[in-house]
Amino acid sequence: MRIWGKVLGFLFGFMLSKTILGALLGLWLGHYFDRGQRLNLDSLNQHSDSDANRQAAFFYTTFSVMGYVAKANGRVTEHEIAFATAYMDKLGLKGDLRRQAQDAFREGKMAGFPLVERLKKFKRTCGGRHDLFLLFLEIQIQVAFADGKLSAEERDALHQIAKVLGFSSPDLDKLLEMIMAGAAFHGQSDSSSEQSTQRPSSKTQLDNAYRILGVERDASTKDVKKAYKKLMSQHHPDKLVAKGLPKEMMEVAKQKAQDIQAAYDLINKSTSH
Repeated sequence: MRIWGKVLGFLFGFMLSKTILGALLGLWLGHYFDRGQRLNLDSLNQHSDSDANRQAAFFYTTFSVMGYVAKANGRVTEHEIAFATAYMDKLGLKGDLRRQAQDAFREGKMAGFPLVERLKKFKRTCGGRHDLFLLFLEIQIQVAFADGKLSAEERDALHQIAKVLGFSSPDLDKLLEMIMAGAAFHGQSDSSSEQSTQRPSSKTQLDNAYRILGVERDASTKDVKKAYKKLMSQHHPDKLVAKGLPKEMMEVAKQKAQDIQAAYDLINKSTSH
């Protein structure tokens, strides 16, 4: 029970007015101060609990659905297991967090995993945070492509996930193209030596840069910049954490933002010559 507002209100009211009536008026105002303070603190606590719930939902749903996608074509390949393990390594998951991720992944592989039910619960918990759902879907696409190809069953699973989260089939197809371009862009960058990066970029690498931003090769400078700004806003690590992305998974958003930046820089470099 909070009483300091009443106590201070009573004292200040008496000191200012030198009357019992003034003191009672101060007491009355202090009472409402106490009520307002309690409401604000309670609201803050509820907000904090809500943030924790969103982060927990994102973390567990990500790895359980990851297991479902990996098993979509009947069996989990070594590539998919390696991807999941590497993902946990990249996020620095150890101890209890790593065990939770592994448990979630195993659950997703089990027959009868309630995919739609889990996704709907995840969506309710996270509210209308479209940027969170976008990153979630991008992660699942990467899982599906872990072995370098996309089976019909994996594609169907991705369409089902996208539909529940509010993405259309064209939205998913565009994301698939962007993720594939990002993987190719990474491959080219990783295989390039420091000397080769100083040479003009290949046409293929530039094509992939445009695809990462989701624009056509003949897009105007204005449209390219608009796409870049939108993607950077959607994948800004701090913004995503504020919306419910677990801090342990911030590295995912950072990597995506770096890819977007690298693609934009390459396009700018090519158009400035």
